[in-house]
Amino acid sequence: MITGESGTGKELVARAIHRQSPRAKKRFIPINCGAIPESLVESEMFGHVKGAFTGAMRDKSGLFKVAEGGTLFLDEMANIPLNLQVKLLRAIEQKEILPVGSTNLEIVDVRIIAAANKNLTEEVAKGNFREDLYYRLNVVGIDIPPLRERSEDIPTLVEHFVKINNAQLKKQIRDVEQAVLNVFKSYEWKGNVRELENVIERAMILCDGDILQLAHFPQFAMHVTSSAAIAGSLKDSVRKLERDTILGALEASGQDKNKAAEMLGMSLSSLYRKMAELDISGKE
Repeated sequence: MITGESGTGKELVARAIHRQSPRAKKRFIPINCGAIPESLVESEMFGHVKGAFTGAMRDKSGLFKVAEGGTLFLDEMANIPLNLQVKLLRAIEQKEILPVGSTNLEIVDVRIIAAANKNLTEEVAKGNFREDLYYRLNVVGIDIPPLRERSEDIPTLVEHFVKINNAQLKKQIRDVEQAVLNVFKSYEWKGNVRELENVIERAMILCDGDILQLAHFPQFAMHVTSSAAIAGSLKDSVRKLERDTILGALEASGQDKNKAAEMLGMSLSSLYRKMAELDISGKE
């Protein structure tokens, strides 16, 4: 069970698990449970036989069967109807499915990775999600923190998305300016990894060269300017406070630097060093 905010990259993690597993040579089938109409969820998952309902003109294999030997990624699990959760639990526990309209059980061998951006324990408490299914799915739990809490992952993700878009957009971007990565690490990323992916794709479309620069991210220019202005303002304020404090001590001590250093709680050498740094001659 993978949990995390929307856009944190739950499917990326699921695909990585699949690629590193003994099932890597078989199929990885993602299902967005929230995107399938409720009336069709059971048929999509378990399949149906010809004549099972109006429009069922032929037998159809469900995604459980299509993913045979591989991995079935059930995204947005909280959106699965309660009546289907019972059948899903049986499919996972008994490793068998019953296509809609059929009386013959079919054995399936599939690994389930589920994901949700809602708190499923709260959904269980509200009666919206079966407790037995929750515990059956949550054997191994992986919680993905939002991107703003794992800025160390940003360079790797940027490299990954550049590589993907180089292939898709027929580009040859070979590097990303360090200034871009610096501002990315301080950005809030409300849309998480999905937002980062979109930002990279947009910048690569605009880029005519082979290096992504800050100019290719106009939406971040204001953020950089604002951050720099705040940092500069703070630095100037601290410098002014230090300068005024030392000048006040020198004046109170009659320009006796030994006494001034004592008043400031610092050594004489430290006082001289700070005076040189702040351009204080001692005669102000």
